[in-house]
Amino acid sequence: MNGFFKNIKEDRLIFRGFILTFAIVILSVLYIFLYYKKIPPFVPLFNQMPWGEERIATKIWIFSVPILSFIISVFNLGFSSLVYKKNPLIPRLLVVTSFLISILTLLFLVRTIQVAL
Repeated sequence: MNGFFKNIKEDRLIFRGFILTFAIVILSVLYIFLYYKKIPPFVPLFNQMPWGEERIATKIWIFSVPILSFIISVFNLGFSSLVYKKNPLIPRLLVVTSFLISILTLLFLVRTIQVAL
């Protein structure tokens, strides 16, 4: 398994980008834990749905946001290690994508929790 990520570890930009991405995902989870007891039982999580009950979810669903960000980042990390030898530009684009997704999910969580409180 260590040889699988050897190329990623050697490229400092990609390695630091993924470390920073996973740190932001952990920060998102910690932010949820910090305010979890203060969050009401229902939160407005699905903002693209029509107005009403379709937009709200129980507060346990707030954990789905960082979990989804984590899954996308792990997928991008695995795919980056597979294609690094053929084209080193693709893993760099994937690390930027993972970083942006983690930042946007953190901002979404902060805003959603602020609105719910």
